Amino acid sequence: MTAFLLSRLLRMGVTLWLVVTAVFLATRLTGNPIDYLMPEGLDAEGRSAMIAYWGLDRDPVEQYALFWRSLFEGQFGLGLMERRPVITIFGERMVRSLALLALTLGATIAIGVPLGVLTAVWRERRLGSWVLFVAFLGYAIPNFILAILLLLLFSFTLHWLPSAGATTALHYVMPTATLAAYFIAALVRYTRNAMLDVLGQDYMRTAHAKGLSPMRVLIRHGLRNALIPVVTVLGLQVATLVSGAVVIETVFAWNGVGDLLVGATLRRDYPVLQFGVLVVACAVIVVNTLLDLAYAAIDPRVRLA
Repeated sequence: MTAFLLSRLLRMGVTLWLVVTAVFLATRLTGNPIDYLMPEGLDAEGRSAMIAYWGLDRDPVEQYALFWRSLFEGQFGLGLMERRPVITIFGERMVRSLALLALTLGATIAIGVPLGVLTAVWRERRLGSWVLFVAFLGYAIPNFILAILLLLLFSFTLHWLPSAGATTALHYVMPTATLAAYFIAALVRYTRNAMLDVLGQDYMRTAHAKGLSPMRVLIRHGLRNALIPVVTVLGLQVATLVSGAVVIETVFAWNGVGDLLVGATLRRDYPVLQFGVLVVACAVIVVNTLLDLAYAAIDPRVRLA
C-alpha cells in the first residue's frame, strides 16, 4: 500500500507540473492583458508603465520561476482586474460551485445507478426500453441546449423558476437538472451494461439456489460485482462535470468559479486563470486517486494484487 501511495503521489506531482506549465505558456501566448485592462487611448508611456507595474515585461523564464515560488509560499498573486488576492476571489465563489457540483453528483448517483440496475432487470419489458430511450435522449442533447430549453419553458413561459442567480433553493433546480441529465443518462447505460454481464454469472444462480431474497442477490452479489466499471465512469464524469459547470454557470449567471474562469480567460487575467486551472486539476487528480483506493475496497482481488 505504501508503494502504491508513493507512486500515485509521484504521478500527481508530474501531472500538476505539466498542467500548470501548459497553462502558464498558453496564457502568455494569447496576448497582453493590458489591452483589456486599460482604457482606450492609453499612450505608449502609460502602457509601458503598467506593463512594468504588473511585471509583464520580465523574461518568461523569470515569470515562470516567480510563479512557482509564489505557489510554494502560498501566495497565489493578485487578480489583475480586481487587484485582490486570488484565493480571496475564489473563496467568495467556491461555495456556490461546490454546492452545485455536490447536488449534481448526488443526483447522478441516486438516480443513475438504480435506473441502470432496473433497466438491466427489466431488459425484456417495455418500461425498461422507455427508460433506456430517455437515457439516450439525455446523453445526446448538449447541456447548453437543454439549459436554454429549460429557461424558455420554466422561466419565460411558466414563470415557475428563476432564470439567474443562486440565492434560493429554486435557483438550484434548473442548473442541477441541466448538469445531471447528461451524467445520469451515461451512468444508466454503463450500469445497465455492467449488470447485464453480471446477471448471467454462475454465482448469481448459486445465490438464488441458496434461497436468498432476490433483492439481496441483486444488490450484494450483482451490483457489488458490477461496481468497478460504474466507479470508473463516475471518476471520468467528475472531470467532465467540472468543465460542463463552466458553461452552465455562464448560462444561468451563477456567479461561481466557472463563470469566474470564463471571465478570466476573456480578459487574460493570468493569476486568476492559472489558480483556477490548478484547483480543477488538483480536484480531478485527487478524485481519481480516491477511485483507485475505492477499487481495492470494492474488489478483494484488486486489494490482494
